[in-house]
Parts: sequence; structure tokens; C-alpha cells
Amino acid sequence: MINIEELVRRAKEDGASDIHIICGLPPKYRRSGDLEDMESTIVTKEDCLAMAKQLSKTQEAFDELMTTGELDAADSFADNRCRIHLFKQQGVPSLALRILSEHIPQLETLGVPPAVMDLPKLHKGIVLVTGETGSGKSTTLAAILDNINHNYKRHIVTLEDPVEYVYKPDLCAINQREVGKDTQSFAMGLRASLREDPNVILIGEMRDRDTIETAITAAETGHLVFGTLHTGSASDSIDRMVQVFPEAAQQQIRLQLSMVLQAVLTQQLVQKKGGNGRVLAAEYMIVTDAIRNLIRTGGTPQIANAVATSADIGGQTMDQALVMLVRRGLITRENALHYCVNKDYVTRNMM
Repeated sequence: MINIEELVRRAKEDGASDIHIICGLPPKYRRSGDLEDMESTIVTKEDCLAMAKQLSKTQEAFDELMTTGELDAADSFADNRCRIHLFKQQGVPSLALRILSEHIPQLETLGVPPAVMDLPKLHKGIVLVTGETGSGKSTTLAAILDNINHNYKRHIVTLEDPVEYVYKPDLCAINQREVGKDTQSFAMGLRASLREDPNVILIGEMRDRDTIETAITAAETGHLVFGTLHTGSASDSIDRMVQVFPEAAQQQIRLQLSMVLQAVLTQQLVQKKGGNGRVLAAEYMIVTDAIRNLIRTGGTPQIANAVATSADIGGQTMDQALVMLVRRGLITRENALHYCVNKDYVTRNMM
């Protein structure tokens, strides 16, 4: 029998971020970005089925997993809140479990560019936090919202799948809605939120046209909207949002987006020099008048150059961030070259 409580406790003590349970393999966890065996015991099909029934909690949820092949949830084990994703592979349930911090970290401790500290002061517009799965997007957004919670009298509505960090209201009133439990979809929950008198809206993932369109409308009507995308740069994020619309509508969306987009923060977690832990590398685009014009005219290939020359207002490219991390001795030259966009630029400037 798999003891999830014990696995989470051990993983947390060892500084791991994720646990993987797969039939035919020993339990594994991700530490400093790499997968390692937690023990030598091989997980059986019976172990996987028992684990899935335990984590599903209800027969209805277990039946959903076995029928649809996926199930998302969140729960606490060993006093740590965890994000749970159960899925079938070769007919047998597998588990990917993300260990979340017990406490929402302060924004200034995450290693984000200093200008990101200004985001909680915004009153309206769209802010995107982007990056691949496991790049720390949820943690950064939680830190931003918690900063708002402790400094401003606002109404915050979050739409999440599932709810990860649980906020303790301070100056803010906070409603956290879980897709599948509290609302049917991101798009439906977002439309409803506009009738809930919010100041700040968090969208766990901007997956489709309806969600993106409604997010733009929310920003146009004076709300501050935070959202995530699985994109690797600010320009990719803009193109992704525009391209979900039919070609005939894209110019109008570019115009609207140019008026409401405030900033894009793109994240990667890079293994530290010496292999003990990971450090944040971040591109940060603050939307200036010049960038608004590039968004309107479809000049997204030129956005990287605009970001590269925006250091005076706090912007930086991913390559600039990686070079700084190398110069500070936090990451290796090899890792910088692995994660960078322009190898020539990074090679020239790492000296």
C-alpha cells in the first residue's frame, strides 16, 4: 500500500517539488529539477488502483477518472498542501503530485525582477505570468495576490483548477472558485465574476477564445486581471492570445490587447550551480507606448528588441536574466546556454 503521507513528508524534507507514482517503477520525486528514485520498491497495479481510490475520495470521482482518464484535485498531506493530478496510462492510474509551500512566500523573496514589485499597485489591465509547467507561475501569482491582500482594500476573485494556495483574507475580501466544483469552466466563471463586483481577477489558465475574450473585456471595464499561459516569451504570449481568434477578428483583438496589456513575466527555473536547488530566471516586459504600437501593428518579432532596451524602466529579456545569474555565480555557463534564446549573445556577455 502506498503511503502518500509518508512520501510527501520525505519529499518535503529532501527539498523535492513533485512526486510521481507509475506502475512498474519505484516512487520517484523531482529534486533540483531531476527525477530520482525515492525507494527501491516497485509500484504494482494494485498499489496504483488503491492509491487512485484513496485520492479520488468518492466513488463518483474514481469512476470519472477511470472513464475520462484524468482527475485534478488538491489536498493536504503531512501538513503540506498538494496539487494532485491522477491519470490513466496503459489502463492503470498514475499520479503526478506537486508539493506546494505551506505559506505563500513574499514577492521580494522569489528572485523576480525588482520592477515586478509594482504590479500589486495596478488598478486595471491584464498581467500575464507565463512559462512551462513547473516554472513557478502559481507561486509568483500567489505572492502578488497576497501582497495586494495585505496592502489594499480590494475584492479578489480567483478561478483555479484546482485551488492551490489558500489565502487568509486581510484587507481584501477573497473568493476562490474551483473549476469543476464551483463553476463549470474558466470562461463561465470569468463571465460570472464580472457580476461579483471584483477589483482583481485571477484566471488559472487562459485556455480558449471565450476566456481570453472575456478577460480583455474585464480589463477594458476597469478590472485588474492576472492570467497564465504556457508560453516562453512575451511575444509568444501575444501571438498565442491573438491566434485563438479567426483571422478576420485578429486585428481588432490586437487593438484591444494593445490597450489593456500591462506586463508579461516569463519564468524558467534553472538548476543552481552545484546542483542544490533551482533559481528563477525571468523575462519581464513592461508594456510601453512603443510596445503597444508593435502589438497593434503585428510587429511582435520586434518586441524582444524593445524589451532588451527597456532596462531603464525595469524590463529585461530572458537572456539578460541568465547572463546576470552566471555573473552572480548562481548558475553554470552550460545551463545558461541550455536555457537561453540567443547563444551568441549569452556567450559574449557571460565573461
